[in-house]
Amino acid sequence: MNDWKQDPRLKKMDPKKIEVLTDFSERLKRTPGPQMLSLLLSFQSEASQKGIRFTDQETEVLVSILSAHMPPAEQKKLSVLRMFSRRIASRRP
Repeated sequence: MNDWKQDPRLKKMDPKKIEVLTDFSERLKRTPGPQMLSLLLSFQSEASQKGIRFTDQETEVLVSILSAHMPPAEQKKLSVLRMFSRRIASRRP
């Protein structure tokens, strides 16, 4: 189930980022539905610890791709969190 790698939005992404994403995707496949959101939210932090930084645009793409297989309830939670995150970011000077 590596069909996400065919997403055209990933073609311009750094191969090192794709490698980190591939590793993460494998972990996500083994994660029970209710824990997927937590794992997805920790992804950016884990990548940062490896020296990988995703732009806001890359993060949006990754979240949309990776959350596609989440249970609907988890997708809804993620959507709410993303909305709050955008609001907070827009208030920063």
